[in-house]
Amino acid sequence: MENAEPTPTSIASSDLADLVACPVCDSLYHFPSIPQGGQGRCSRCHHLLIAPRANAMTRIVMLAVTATILMITAISFPFLTISTHGLKQQASVIDTILAYSDGLMVPLSLAMAGLIVVLPLTRLSAILYAVAPMALGHRPARGAARAFRVAEQLKPWAMAEVFIVGVAVALVKVGGLATLTIGPAFWAFAALVVITVLKDNFMSSLIIWKTLEARGAT
Repeated sequence: MENAEPTPTSIASSDLADLVACPVCDSLYHFPSIPQGGQGRCSRCHHLLIAPRANAMTRIVMLAVTATILMITAISFPFLTISTHGLKQQASVIDTILAYSDGLMVPLSLAMAGLIVVLPLTRLSAILYAVAPMALGHRPARGAARAFRVAEQLKPWAMAEVFIVGVAVALVKVGGLATLTIGPAFWAFAALVVITVLKDNFMSSLIIWKTLEARGAT
């Protein structure tokens, strides 16, 4: 894969519309043309700024739709079944959230619902709203720029992958005390983590912002 480092520039020497600021170290760059499959990295902190991919928007939409389906599956089916001493108990993601819905544990229940379900679904919906019309060759929908801004702001707070890692650690500790049967929701969450990584890998925020701007998004 071809790599390219953009050339640092100053506001006085370049058109403002062509300036790119590194989100990590705030260095300003005037970007050269980078071919599909190449990468543009900050020369100071080496943060990846741009990585054009062929049919990237179409792939983003497909992966976002897949992730949405997996999320709905993950909250609709049993997550795991615990069996011990002749007793069996099934638990779903919704059951886990509702288990902390009394008394002083209500804030924890709300945080779990928001970080594991609501925010990831909101981010996926915002990405689809902003990108899907452009992937189909149409003008951006009204408010597409605001929707994509929301998606970018929610990225650090959508923690479905953190949840599945925490569950995996808990399963290791509980495994010796009871018989555990993994349900379809667990595998849906595991697949969701992989799909989310692939989607974010294809999604170059800079390119989407430039495309939204070029097509007159509001």
